Amino acid sequence: MIKILIIKLGALGDVLRTTPILHAIKEKYPDSEISWITKEESKDILENNPKINKVFTLPYKNNETFDILFNYDIDDEAIKLASNIRAKKRYGFYNNEGYPAASNMGAEDYLNTLFDDESKRNNEKTYQESIYHISGMILLPGVRPAIPRPDLILKKEDESYSNKFCVENNLYNKNLIGIHIGASSRWPSKAWSKDKVKEFIIKLKDRDYNIIVFAGSNEKEYQENLVKELNEQGIKVYHNNPSNSIKEFASLVKLCKIMVCSDSFALHISLALNIKTIGLFFCTSPDEIEGYGILTKIKSPLLYDFFPERMNEYNEELVNSIKVEDVLKAI
Repeated sequence: MIKILIIKLGALGDVLRTTPILHAIKEKYPDSEISWITKEESKDILENNPKINKVFTLPYKNNETFDILFNYDIDDEAIKLASNIRAKKRYGFYNNEGYPAASNMGAEDYLNTLFDDESKRNNEKTYQESIYHISGMILLPGVRPAIPRPDLILKKEDESYSNKFCVENNLYNKNLIGIHIGASSRWPSKAWSKDKVKEFIIKLKDRDYNIIVFAGSNEKEYQENLVKELNEQGIKVYHNNPSNSIKEFASLVKLCKIMVCSDSFALHISLALNIKTIGLFFCTSPDEIEGYGILTKIKSPLLYDFFPERMNEYNEELVNSIKVEDVLKAI
């Protein structure tokens, strides 16, 4: 039995879109036991995955020795953790005098795209392809690997949550479009402007679609105000609870015919559940997103004025730069 450890602590969406590597690892090492270290908030993403034997959350205090360690994170916490774990073979990143260093050539290539703006701008590999490369999986020149969708396993109670939502809102057999109104606060120009979101919803209703407005805890007040304003104009929309668990959120996304969102966790959930998705890209790379044949990418005409050097700026013109008509056309 080969003992394998994966370290992926990062953002929820990054944890989810790392799960396809499990298929490649199991294919290469069929007689393996896979453990995964993540943060408590990401544990639900990995729950019930038949390819994972153990999920550990921080702080990690085990003293096991592993045959293979894959560390996919470069933040300080992860590289220090990787450096302190005993492993016979290592892929990914470790701590070298306080800085991330690469354990193998694939990891070194990926580091270049993170710290060099020119490499980042010219990178055409999807995140998943990069993870395969970091993991030492053989990629033939010019040939893209067949990468499976991320694993997100919904349980019966998760499905019952969305069934109850449908009963309470009489939503069965409705033409449902989901729109996620938020994005990570790390990139303040990642999400569509409030005015554009409202205009989009009004025009969708004119075309007889029903809409679920999705929000997380950071967008609770925004969602409440938006729904109230639309109701005052006689426009009925549905909405999730911003305090939904990951699996409850995902079960509601699964109800949608199409999901509209920025480059966010909602996008990765939608793709994992095989929902047709329209992704709006304002300041992050659309090339890094694996579309699985179900993602329509709409790029801001200003995208490359901000990516990658000015990704962390908020810009009013940028968040208004994707036209409502272009998104309606994609639907």
